[in-house]
Amino acid sequence: MITQIQGLHHITVLAADANRNNRFFTDALGLRRVKKTVNFDEPSVYHLYYGDEVGTPGTVMTYFPFPQAARGTPGTGEVGETQFAVAPGALAFWTDRLAELGATDLATDATFGQRRLRFAGPDGDELALVERPEDARRAWPEGGVSAESAIHGFAGARLRLQDGGATSELLEFMGYERAEQEDNVTRFVMPNGNGADTIDIEVLPDTAASRQGAGSVHHIAFAVPDRATQAEVRQALLDTGYQVTPVIDRDYFWAIYFRTPGGVLFEIATNEPGFDRDEDRAHLGEALKLPDRYEAQRERIASRLEPITD
Repeated sequence: MITQIQGLHHITVLAADANRNNRFFTDALGLRRVKKTVNFDEPSVYHLYYGDEVGTPGTVMTYFPFPQAARGTPGTGEVGETQFAVAPGALAFWTDRLAELGATDLATDATFGQRRLRFAGPDGDELALVERPEDARRAWPEGGVSAESAIHGFAGARLRLQDGGATSELLEFMGYERAEQEDNVTRFVMPNGNGADTIDIEVLPDTAASRQGAGSVHHIAFAVPDRATQAEVRQALLDTGYQVTPVIDRDYFWAIYFRTPGGVLFEIATNEPGFDRDEDRAHLGEALKLPDRYEAQRERIASRLEPITD
């Protein structure tokens, strides 16, 4: 069994408009944009990162805004819901705030003993705020939301699968423990995790496969401390029969990827070196940062990107 994973690192989603995406996550949700860079495989498209003050692993929502991208079709084989942690009692504030800002699909319920507020992001992204007691993580203090109500980071995520058996076994191999079940949803918890420590599997055997587009999660990343532990995790996955990519340098972390039995793309990402490797912490996310291989093309790349109005 793998013992090095600490919980979630980040979740990456597709979007259709960079400015609309930026406004929603910084102005509406009060997160900090910690990095403005480009998709390393398609530099004509931004890669935007939002999180706490320094982009601590377990707090970071990231987006590839492909201009005018068609809306994705929800279904199985994907991350169906991204869940953020807030303090108990905060949902009343968020219900009023999101309704005033025009968010759609607002609905409150309780699952696994926790109250949550579900809502849609700007591209129909399936999001939820979950009341979590005793979350010691410090929210971004300058996002325009009081400390009592601000988002602390991820609580977890929900996978939507036609058959959850093999993915359940994978999660347990990755160090998650099967905790509870409600109807067709099983919760897995990372003991002593980083706060972003729950994964739910919702089994929907009669639901068609999803089609990726704007609002769809592209991949979900799990955190390990460093490259040495990542190498151990990679070897353990290879030994179990998974097809895992070589290590890829993403400037702010190193990444490996593999496809799960249920069709979801998993990433294992390092906590090092962090988002302050090329910017002072006081100015994270302000300048356009490019990987070294694109620096010679900076003028051309920047001219093709829609300016983001902060």
